[in-house]
Amino acid sequence: MDEVERTAGDGSPAHGRGGETGTGWSRRRFVGAVAGAAAVVAVPVTAAEPPAPSDGPPARTGARTAVRPPGRADRTRPLYVGTYTSAEGGGAGVGLAEYDPATGRITGRGTLTGVPDPSYLAVHPDGRTLYAADERQDGAVTAVRLADRKVLGARSTGGASPCHLSVHPGGRWLLSANYGSGSVAVHPIDASGALGERTDLVTHTTRAPGPGGQGPHAHQFVSAPDGGHVLAVDLGTDTVHSYRLDDDRGTLTETARAHTRPGAGPRHLAFHPGGRHAYLANEVDDTVAVCAYDPATGRLTIGDPLPTGSSAGTNYPAQFLVAANGSYAFLANRGHNSLARYAVEDGGARLRLLGTVPVAGDFPRQIAFSPDGRLLFAANQRSGTVSVFHVDAGSGVLRLAGEPFASPVAVCALPL
Repeated sequence: MDEVERTAGDGSPAHGRGGETGTGWSRRRFVGAVAGAAAVVAVPVTAAEPPAPSDGPPARTGARTAVRPPGRADRTRPLYVGTYTSAEGGGAGVGLAEYDPATGRITGRGTLTGVPDPSYLAVHPDGRTLYAADERQDGAVTAVRLADRKVLGARSTGGASPCHLSVHPGGRWLLSANYGSGSVAVHPIDASGALGERTDLVTHTTRAPGPGGQGPHAHQFVSAPDGGHVLAVDLGTDTVHSYRLDDDRGTLTETARAHTRPGAGPRHLAFHPGGRHAYLANEVDDTVAVCAYDPATGRLTIGDPLPTGSSAGTNYPAQFLVAANGSYAFLANRGHNSLARYAVEDGGARLRLLGTVPVAGDFPRQIAFSPDGRLLFAANQRSGTVSVFHVDAGSGVLRLAGEPFASPVAVCALPL
């Protein structure tokens, strides 16, 4: 029988890191670095430039008002790039840049220091606060106020090597996944965007079910579109856990579990905008799957394995994106170094592979849309670059937007 262990507040999980290399890096980090260190493109690291003038934050009246993040002009938008500060050739913090929404051209604007190993980034729904997963043995999450780029502080995740975080749609809770210790954590977000002490921590303790399994390795913690449930994807146990989040107390109650076939190694889940289907990238066996989702119970039903578009050779699917209109989905392939394009059919119930395009980089770890969906950004870990593609709204065809932008050990790109 599968089990989970729970510790709340500052309690520590009972399990240490599984699947580590001898250097202390987790397997997920080692996979990205091996055979690729020499390909890292280093760029000079400079101090962060002063933010663009703004009118300052509005008076607090309970609700947080959305604002446009700082940019250098109306035609440019901010871009934040995650990295590993402890890796050879890595960055010194969160990379600061801007991009032109029309051309996709990226211009570097320095580095936000004081955030260690910020391997994954997310922004609050109101656009005021940036959150970073500090992927270290003593894991933490850090909040940064974007108006003046002030670090608001960090909080322990209660686990090792947090590799993913997301903000619950209501904006009151930050969700994080600890890869090394196989646990998921919840932190409250106050009116300023700063984080409070952890309100819950659940550690997955099921045994590894098949080939490649190394025990619990939580890789993603994300909300369903309606916010009714939050789902934790565990690569090490071939499981997706569904929880209901108490919006008053910030505590988790498990409602369902879905299991992939043994050894699939599920890494990343992306929902169709209709809210009834989701798409799962399986890192270990190089497949994807369409999942049916029941919003009432949080239950996920995982379908049969489908191809990623990779050819002969080792490939690790990384992340799915689904177009806002629900017509197309995109997958980052590490190893094949491509972006796969799928037609989404039958109201989200079917994926049909249309083909792949080269990503113009090495090891695309993460992909993201610009807010208007017209650009797709790919963070290429081994080449130390961010590639940008124009997205055709009608066909989903991707067209490379010029030369990739050099950024040390680029593992996450967050365009705002």
